[in-house]
Amino acid sequence: MSLREQIFRNARLFKVAMSLYPPYVGAGVRVTHVADDFSEVRVELRRNRLNGNAFNTHFGGSLYSMTDPFYALMLVAQLGRDYVVWDKAASIDFVRPGVGTVTATFALTPEQVAEVRAATADGSKFEPVYPVEIRNAEGKLVARVNKTLWIRRRDAERKRR
Repeated sequence: MSLREQIFRNARLFKVAMSLYPPYVGAGVRVTHVADDFSEVRVELRRNRLNGNAFNTHFGGSLYSMTDPFYALMLVAQLGRDYVVWDKAASIDFVRPGVGTVTATFALTPEQVAEVRAATADGSKFEPVYPVEIRNAEGKLVARVNKTLWIRRRDAERKRR
């Protein structure tokens, strides 16, 4: 089994690998929790001299990057090799300046995963939108992000080519 496959089967290994991912180390992003079944991931971003902006708050790109891959990676882990999962689009709404440590929690219910399987069973693509909120240490909303994914069964994707 390849290291990549091991990472998507072992929540603890996934957490370590993502926390050591060079862009995240540089940005100050750290994965703090991964559920054993990959249904939930928590991420934090600590403000430091490398990820701030001219106003002494979090750089907007760092806020977005902390949310970038997780829904796609969670679905890859839950759906397995029979599916192609890509990030298709995202939007971010900045609500208040991000200062100190901010966090985001990503959650996928069994119903959402079942919806993906049902929507792609006939080979169709599926483009769900999953929201995530970035909150400060006081629990106040800093930003809302909507992630649009592109999902299709791998066998249907091969036939398209």
